[in-house]
Formats: sequence, structure tokens, C-alpha cells
Amino acid sequence: MSMVIQESTTVESGMEYKLMMAAMLATLCTAQALAQTGYPNKPIRIIVPVAPGGNVDIVARTLAAELTKSLGQTVIVENRPSAASLVGTQQVAKAAPDGYTLLAHSSTYFSAPTISANAGYDPIKDFAPITLTCKAPMFMEVHPSVPARNVAELVAIAKAKPGYVSSANSGNGSTGHMAGEVFASRAGIKLLNVFYKGSAQAILDVISGQAMLMFDQISTSGPYVKSGRLRALAVTSVQRATMFPDVRTMAESGYPGYEDVTLNFLLAPAGTPKEIVAKLHGEVVKAYQQPELIKRFTERSIQLVASPSPEAFGELIKSEVARLSKVARDAGIKAE
Repeated sequence: MSMVIQESTTVESGMEYKLMMAAMLATLCTAQALAQTGYPNKPIRIIVPVAPGGNVDIVARTLAAELTKSLGQTVIVENRPSAASLVGTQQVAKAAPDGYTLLAHSSTYFSAPTISANAGYDPIKDFAPITLTCKAPMFMEVHPSVPARNVAELVAIAKAKPGYVSSANSGNGSTGHMAGEVFASRAGIKLLNVFYKGSAQAILDVISGQAMLMFDQISTSGPYVKSGRLRALAVTSVQRATMFPDVRTMAESGYPGYEDVTLNFLLAPAGTPKEIVAKLHGEVVKAYQQPELIKRFTERSIQLVASPSPEAFGELIKSEVARLSKVARDAGIKAE
């Protein structure tokens, strides 16, 4: 018996040694490959396909500052706003796969090709996944004049008058639009979608009472909820928002298991060397180890989070594309 134990221990030790040596060799090869390419040896651009000021832009600029320090090269953020974020996304899809042009995007990236006639990119094939950068929960919010103090009361209104509840969002296939459709499907109601060219105008029309309902990130709508200009009926995250502990989750409002948060992330053109992708992923992970950075974004109800690996993020992309494609089919959402 003792010989069997000893033999097993020896085999396990041998396996651990081989795994350790393989990891060291992989690290050495990556370092050598990067040394040969000299990456990075010039400025890096992060294309943000939306207007300045939103979550995608803010997180991208924060990462650009951190990467500038850690990589020793300037990382520049360039905004390329357009409908469904298509222009900037297409630009990066066609860029050289050398690690010098990156894309910072949000969940709209998953759904746009499903419902846009001219998306011009395949979300799975045309990009190299790097990492998630944050998760941002949303408010389900209404104008204060809407006679609904909770989700159940809003659903009752919508069922009594199908198509009466107007839902503002930043465009066909946008994060808010898809969140509204997910909720409508769960609740068994029909919303009247009102599309805008950006979330800023959509919020203003809900504040003025031109539209009744909106799904929007807590980070952008929070000030209006605090001032009473908007009423939050629920948050779309699993847990209540730290800054709004009195607002119930959708699960607490009668929809168990409900979660619909906006994802932000970083991508590179397809074909970008794995060594470069791995380096960029590692630098984001390192940046997120700073407690003060985490605290700064937590106060905005944004959870900074990096993927375990580029490969893990790639699997998440596939699952989100499949999920939102089904939402679009079930809701009859078509290209404009």
C-alpha cells in the first residue's frame, strides 16, 4: 500500500513539474515574441464608437491612462459616434491586426449585426476578444407623473392598454431597447418603442414627460433619480445598487433570476497575435488591482471587472450573441 501511495505522489509531483515548466516556457515564449516585435513601439488608439461622456467612453479613457503608464506608450481614445455604433466598429474590424487599433464597446455590439442591415461586421469572426472591462446595471425608470410606484403597477398599466407605455432608448438594437424587450417578454406586455439618436436626448424626453419609461445605466440616470426628476422602479442587477439601496431588484419585484446589465469590453481586429492580446489582457487585470480605481467606479454604480482570459471572454461573446439574437427574433425586431 505504501508503495502505491509513494508512486501516486511521485506521478502527481511529476505532472505538477511538467505543468509548471510548460507555464514558464509559455511565458518565456510570449516575452520573446513581444521583444521581437517591440510591442508597443508607437501610440495605440482605442476607438470608442459612441459620443463622449458615457460609460464606454469613461472606462476607455481610464484604461487608456493606465495603459499609457504601464506600456510606456501613449494610448489615445478616439470617439466615432454613429447609429448602432457601426462606423467605429467597422473601422476597427478593417484595421491592421497589429495591436495598435483597439475597440471599446458595449452590449450593442452583440445585437447590432442581428437587426442592422448594414452592420458590416461579424461579432464572433471579425474581432479578437481581449477582456471585459466593466458591468453597469440599469434602472427601470419612469417620469414621476406615471402612476406606477413599482414594477407590478407598471405592468398592470401596460396590460390594460397594450402599446400605451412608451419606452425611450438610444436606437434600434441599443442596450436600453434590448433590455426593454427582455422585460416585455418576461412580463407578457407590449411596449411602444421610441428611438433616439443617443441616450442623452432619450433621457431628456423622459424627464420632460414626452416618454414614459426608459432602461438606462444607473451611472447616467442616477443624478436624475436622486433629484426626483425620474422615478426608479427597479434595478436590473442581481443585487441592489450600493448608491440606491432602497430601489428593489427586478428579482425582488416578481421576476426571479432576472439580470440584464450592460457589458463593456475591449477588442482587437481578428488576427491580432495572441501574445499581444495576452499582454493587453494582463495589463487590464493589473490596472484593476488598484483599490482606489475600484472605489471610484463603484461610487458611480459601475463594476470594473476583467475576464479570466481572452478565451473565456470569447465564449461570453458567443453566448450573448445567441441570447440577444433570440430576443430580437422573439420580439420581431427588424433592421431599419
